[in-house]
Amino acid sequence: MEAIQASLLGLLDFAIYFGVSILLLLTFKFVYTLITPHDEWKLVKEEQNTAAALGFMGAVIGFSLALASAASNSESLIDFVVWGLVALVAQTIAFAIVRFIFMPKIVQRINDNEVSAGIVLAGTSIAVGLLNAACMTY
Repeated sequence: MEAIQASLLGLLDFAIYFGVSILLLLTFKFVYTLITPHDEWKLVKEEQNTAAALGFMGAVIGFSLALASAASNSESLIDFVVWGLVALVAQTIAFAIVRFIFMPKIVQRINDNEVSAGIVLAGTSIAVGLLNAACMTY
Protein backbone atom coordinates (compact mmCIF):
# COMPACT_ATOMS: atom_id res chain seq x y z
CA MET A 1 0.00 0.00 0.00
CA GLU A 2 2.85 2.38 0.77
CA ALA A 3 4.34 1.75 -2.66
CA ILE A 4 1.09 2.85 -4.30
CA GLN A 5 0.89 5.95 -2.12
CA ALA A 6 4.50 6.80 -2.96
CA SER A 7 3.76 6.37 -6.66
CA LEU A 8 0.79 8.70 -6.46
CA LEU A 9 2.72 11.53 -4.81
CA GLY A 10 3.45 13.02 -8.22
CA LEU A 11 -0.16 12.85 -9.38
CA LEU A 12 -0.88 16.53 -8.71
CA ASP A 13 2.23 17.64 -10.58
CA PHE A 14 1.29 15.33 -13.46
CA ALA A 15 -2.21 16.79 -13.58
CA ILE A 16 -0.90 20.36 -13.59
CA TYR A 17 1.70 19.73 -16.30
CA PHE A 18 -0.77 17.73 -18.38
CA GLY A 19 -3.41 20.45 -18.08
CA VAL A 20 -0.91 23.13 -19.06
CA SER A 21 0.22 20.91 -21.96
CA ILE A 22 -3.35 20.71 -23.26
CA LEU A 23 -3.71 24.50 -22.95
CA LEU A 24 -0.45 25.00 -24.83
CA LEU A 25 -1.57 22.54 -27.50
CA LEU A 26 -4.86 24.41 -27.94
CA THR A 27 -2.95 27.70 -28.05
CA PHE A 28 -0.69 26.25 -30.74
CA LYS A 29 -3.69 25.12 -32.78
CA PHE A 30 -5.20 28.59 -32.53
CA VAL A 31 -1.98 30.47 -33.38
CA TYR A 32 -0.99 28.09 -36.17
CA THR A 33 -4.35 28.39 -37.90
CA LEU A 34 -4.11 32.18 -37.58
CA ILE A 35 -0.73 32.37 -39.31
CA THR A 36 -1.56 30.01 -42.16
CA PRO A 37 -3.46 31.67 -45.00
CA HIS A 38 -5.61 28.59 -45.57
CA ASP A 39 -8.32 27.46 -43.17
CA GLU A 40 -7.19 23.98 -42.08
CA TRP A 41 -10.38 23.16 -40.21
CA LYS A 42 -12.62 24.10 -43.11
CA LEU A 43 -10.44 22.19 -45.56
CA VAL A 44 -10.35 19.10 -43.37
CA LYS A 45 -13.88 19.08 -41.96
CA GLU A 46 -15.88 20.33 -44.93
CA GLU A 47 -13.76 19.35 -47.92
CA GLN A 48 -12.02 16.22 -46.54
CA ASN A 49 -8.71 17.72 -47.75
CA THR A 50 -6.01 15.12 -47.06
CA ALA A 51 -3.13 17.50 -47.77
CA ALA A 52 -4.41 19.98 -45.18
CA ALA A 53 -4.93 17.21 -42.63
CA LEU A 54 -1.40 15.86 -43.17
CA GLY A 55 0.22 19.28 -42.95
CA PHE A 56 -1.71 20.33 -39.87
CA MET A 57 -1.26 17.06 -37.99
CA GLY A 58 2.47 17.14 -38.79
CA ALA A 59 2.63 20.57 -37.18
CA VAL A 60 0.71 19.33 -34.15
CA ILE A 61 2.98 16.28 -33.79
CA GLY A 62 6.10 18.42 -34.22
CA PHE A 63 4.88 20.82 -31.56
CA SER A 64 3.93 17.96 -29.24
CA LEU A 65 7.38 16.40 -29.55
CA ALA A 66 9.02 19.66 -28.50
CA LEU A 67 6.44 20.21 -25.79
CA ALA A 68 7.12 16.74 -24.38
CA SER A 69 10.82 17.54 -24.21
CA ALA A 70 10.08 20.84 -22.51
CA ALA A 71 7.97 19.04 -19.90
CA SER A 72 10.69 16.44 -19.32
CA ASN A 73 13.49 18.96 -18.98
CA SER A 74 11.88 21.95 -17.33
CA GLU A 75 12.90 23.01 -13.86
CA SER A 76 9.54 24.57 -13.00
CA LEU A 77 6.09 25.15 -14.43
CA ILE A 78 7.12 28.65 -15.60
CA ASP A 79 10.20 27.18 -17.28
CA PHE A 80 7.95 24.64 -19.01
CA VAL A 81 5.57 27.32 -20.29
CA VAL A 82 8.45 29.47 -21.57
CA TRP A 83 9.96 26.56 -23.50
CA GLY A 84 6.50 25.56 -24.71
CA LEU A 85 6.17 29.03 -26.21
CA VAL A 86 9.63 28.65 -27.76
CA ALA A 87 8.37 25.44 -29.37
CA LEU A 88 5.32 27.28 -30.68
CA VAL A 89 7.54 29.91 -32.31
CA ALA A 90 9.79 27.22 -33.80
CA GLN A 91 6.82 25.47 -35.40
CA THR A 92 5.51 28.69 -36.91
CA ILE A 93 9.00 29.33 -38.29
CA ALA A 94 8.90 25.82 -39.81
CA PHE A 95 5.75 26.77 -41.71
CA ALA A 96 7.39 30.02 -42.87
CA ILE A 97 10.44 28.09 -44.10
CA VAL A 98 8.27 25.78 -46.19
CA ARG A 99 6.06 28.59 -47.44
CA PHE A 100 8.72 31.13 -48.35
CA ILE A 101 11.79 28.98 -49.14
CA PHE A 102 11.02 25.34 -49.99
CA MET A 103 7.57 25.60 -51.57
CA PRO A 104 6.35 29.13 -52.26
CA LYS A 105 3.05 27.76 -53.65
CA ILE A 106 2.38 25.53 -50.62
CA VAL A 107 -0.84 27.34 -49.68
CA GLN A 108 -2.40 26.88 -53.10
CA ARG A 109 -1.16 23.30 -53.29
CA ILE A 110 -2.74 22.52 -49.89
CA ASN A 111 -5.98 24.18 -51.01
CA ASP A 112 -5.85 22.03 -54.16
CA ASN A 113 -5.44 18.92 -51.97
CA GLU A 114 -2.02 18.01 -53.35
CA VAL A 115 -1.02 15.28 -50.91
CA SER A 116 2.69 15.64 -51.70
CA ALA A 117 2.56 19.24 -50.43
CA GLY A 118 0.90 18.10 -47.21
CA ILE A 119 3.58 15.46 -46.74
CA VAL A 120 6.40 18.00 -47.23
CA LEU A 121 4.78 20.34 -44.72
CA ALA A 122 4.14 17.54 -42.22
CA GLY A 123 7.65 16.15 -42.59
CA THR A 124 9.28 19.53 -42.13
CA SER A 125 7.12 20.26 -39.10
CA ILE A 126 7.96 16.93 -37.48
CA ALA A 127 11.68 17.34 -38.27
CA VAL A 128 11.70 20.82 -36.71
CA GLY A 129 9.82 19.45 -33.70
CA LEU A 130 12.40 16.68 -33.25
CA LEU A 131 15.29 19.13 -33.51
CA ASN A 132 13.55 21.53 -31.18
CA ALA A 133 12.98 18.72 -28.68
CA ALA A 134 16.60 17.59 -28.84
CA CYS A 135 17.85 21.13 -28.31
CA MET A 136 15.73 21.42 -25.15
CA THR A 137 17.72 18.74 -23.34
CA TYR A 138 19.77 21.33 -21.50
